[in-house]
Amino acid sequence: MQTIADKQPIYIRGCGFNSALGCEHDTIHQRLRQGVSPDMLTVQGWLNDGTETVVGKVSSALPNIDSTRFTHQDTTNNRLALSALQQIEPEIHAAIKQYGNDRIAVIVGTTTSGISDGEQALTTRKETGSYPNGYHYHQQEPTNTGQFIADYYQLTGPCYTLSTACSSSGRVFLSAKRMLKAGLVDAVIVGGADSICRLTLNGFHGLDSLSSSLCNPFSDNRNGINIGEGAAFMLLARTPDESQSTPHIALLGIGDSSDAHHISAPHPEGTGAEVAMRKALADANLTPNDIGYINAHGTATPLNDAMEAKALARVFGNHVPVSSTKPLTGHTLGAASAIEAAICWHLLRYNLPLPKQINDGVVADDLPIQLASADMALTKPVVLSNSFAFGGNNISLILGRTDD
Repeated sequence: MQTIADKQPIYIRGCGFNSALGCEHDTIHQRLRQGVSPDMLTVQGWLNDGTETVVGKVSSALPNIDSTRFTHQDTTNNRLALSALQQIEPEIHAAIKQYGNDRIAVIVGTTTSGISDGEQALTTRKETGSYPNGYHYHQQEPTNTGQFIADYYQLTGPCYTLSTACSSSGRVFLSAKRMLKAGLVDAVIVGGADSICRLTLNGFHGLDSLSSSLCNPFSDNRNGINIGEGAAFMLLARTPDESQSTPHIALLGIGDSSDAHHISAPHPEGTGAEVAMRKALADANLTPNDIGYINAHGTATPLNDAMEAKALARVFGNHVPVSSTKPLTGHTLGAASAIEAAICWHLLRYNLPLPKQINDGVVADDLPIQLASADMALTKPVVLSNSFAFGGNNISLILGRTDD
């Protein structure tokens, strides 16, 4: 039986992220308003057949990691993660002081982890006959980033990694919520990080899923995704940080499902996606009419956008503005859910206009949803964000403003 306490929100005490949208708040907000990210770049030579594709690159300088102190943890992925975590270090240190190092968990979602470093190391070995100094296989294991975060902040609470493809850093919120509600910890660092690697690019290219131009979500001409890189992390707790001004931003509800329709293709009717969204609404004790905006998974593949639009229409009709922000960040794989939740956090925290749907304007007739247009305001302070993964592994997050 669900208790009243189960319905209490989980508060987001801090949010930091870095992607092709940028890492400074002013830059992120400007690019969201303009609907343009100059760090979505056309690249050639990254795919084995020499064709072009578009990727979302992080352009800011990444912080250094002391490789003598953090043996086998000085990786591109960990530097990327640290660039987001440093934005919320005051909140992390305050939580350590309040609760203690052993009462804070770290739960990370990723897919590529440090594979890009492994690719570079293999290239060096091919050219010189040996791996570069400091390289170790552990650097590309999925658990590396989570353990690095725990080591960096000297945390001794639970620490683990989830890798469920593109829902990875959404599922960390579900695990964190359960851990907080059970009283096992008092705060959780959640999020995800993924850096671009050629293995992923060529893998998706082998599935005929990459676009050679900027991705085109919910357009009749959509033809594939853009891969991106990025990191986003939040600090979650059962209570808000009273030193922060209201309104507070909270995680109100989470829904998940695993329809297992196909190893890579989504269910054509979006049944699992619908289940995840309805479960999130029930978890938040909300109705579809309470949602002010939906950040869609919106990968710009023919199959995903069609099934997601069907599921959205069955749950919300065409009354809630929808957009996919992947033309601004690329599809950041295991980090995508956390990055898009971070975008939603910015919308709520700073009362930004809704991200307009960036595409060629040729909206498919079979997509019965309302796409967000320029200068559309958030009229209800509650948003839903979707992430759907290979194998039908689905997650929906609901964030909202509270005056608690």
